Amino acid sequence: MSAAPQWLRPRWNAPAGVRAAFTLRGGGASVGAYASLNLGAHVGDDPAAVAANRARVRAALALPSEPVWLNQVHGVDVADLDREPRPGPADAAVTREPGRVCAILVADCLPVLFATRRGDAVAAAHAGWRGLAAGVLEATIAALAVPGPDLLVWLGPAIGPDRFEVGAEVRQAFLQADAGCAAAFRPNARGRWLCDLAGLARRRLAAAGVTAIADGTACTYSDATRFYSYRREAPTGRMAALLWLGPGPAGAGGVLESTAPNPDARSRI
Repeated sequence: MSAAPQWLRPRWNAPAGVRAAFTLRGGGASVGAYASLNLGAHVGDDPAAVAANRARVRAALALPSEPVWLNQVHGVDVADLDREPRPGPADAAVTREPGRVCAILVADCLPVLFATRRGDAVAAAHAGWRGLAAGVLEATIAALAVPGPDLLVWLGPAIGPDRFEVGAEVRQAFLQADAGCAAAFRPNARGRWLCDLAGLARRRLAAAGVTAIADGTACTYSDATRFYSYRREAPTGRMAALLWLGPGPAGAGGVLESTAPNPDARSRI
């Protein structure tokens, strides 16, 4: 394993001054099920290892401050980090101040990054199926107070549509609000449904007027070398999508996100 933290640099044409990174699982201090760059303090890992991993990421990315690690609860609350430097439970965060770092922890759920086209505000959201169905993306857009066409969005790595098996109740939760999202669900041989989480997010963002949506199409379940996946192996660690305003690059390393097709990213509903 690499001695240095590993991360992706999102490919989303964000304006100058918007910095973003998505950490991978290599280059940390955690061992066993959490090997190695686990950033989640709530998953049962050694707290000292988590603290060391967070310090490594902050140094490697040259972060301007400690990320605001949210207590994510699969809800729709959005923390305004300019007003609440230590927010309560929330599944999204927004800031307009340089130097404040939004952080979303994931291990299959979809991390969604937002930036205004003017580069004067950013937000990050945690979109598991519950939060997505309840409206966490719409709540984040409302907190930014910017029309959809004035936003840029990046959808980070998440469990892919060939791996995310759900029950009929999950499908019904989306169909109740939008019958047109049926294309995001395919029946499987087990009598359940395969769900296109990113496709559902794209559809909701489009309904909110967002036209600039980029995604890496990477499936966390299918790539055990780079990603943690709760569905594949629980307990497991957490990766972080990090977003902030400020000068300079997001660290000196990182891998530019690939645009190569992913076999688990099929539909774009």
